[in-house]
Amino acid sequence: MTTINDQPGPAVVLLSGGLDSTTVLALATRAGYRCCCLSFAYGQRHTRELELARANAARWGAAEHLVLRLELDAIGGSALTAAGLAVPKDRQLAEAEPAGEIPITYVPGRNTIFLAYAAAWAEVLGARDIFIGVNAVDFSGYPDCRPDYLAALTAALNLGSKAGREGRPFRLQAPLLHLSKAEIIAQGRELGVDYSQTHSCYDPDSRHRPCGRCDACILRLRGFAAAGCPDPLSYQTRG
Repeated sequence: MTTINDQPGPAVVLLSGGLDSTTVLALATRAGYRCCCLSFAYGQRHTRELELARANAARWGAAEHLVLRLELDAIGGSALTAAGLAVPKDRQLAEAEPAGEIPITYVPGRNTIFLAYAAAWAEVLGARDIFIGVNAVDFSGYPDCRPDYLAALTAALNLGSKAGREGRPFRLQAPLLHLSKAEIIAQGRELGVDYSQTHSCYDPDSRHRPCGRCDACILRLRGFAAAGCPDPLSYQTRG
């Protein structure tokens, strides 16, 4: 689930345009996979990430890039999709896996829905490998970014698919699962990822500048500081 296969073939890569998913695309590409990127316009307030997903898919030579529209904003329940819910700022985040209340930026069902679409497309493409940039170390405590979730969903996808039942099971590849943000950034820099062309912020301004205060910005800035290199983005809080 977290180790890149030694006999790469076609693969579906979930690509949001963020730091983690762009690093995963670089890893899969350099490992020799024929990457078919899958992105979603799901009603998120930070649509800048889709522009960057397109740019990174092109830069890394993706064989295909599919952008699907979902109306998760119609369901609501998350500060990332519902205009009436404020994005939390300046939270004190734990250095290790957070415990306690799951933040309002959690999008109900998002990774389950995304991975179901990814498995459907993988089955059509004849791909066994599905890459996702989830991380269980430097994250906001989301339940769908954890190892037990990925293991259970892998089993469900294989039980519910023709490919799985006929002996060609899917493999959910999460190569960043146990890495810190600093380790992810260091690995991405070695691969040549241009982090100025990624987006992490939950609440950017009209010029797409990150706020510097939401969970995603805090974790990103902390990661760059720990990696010993500056974040190339211009933040609202920096002027």
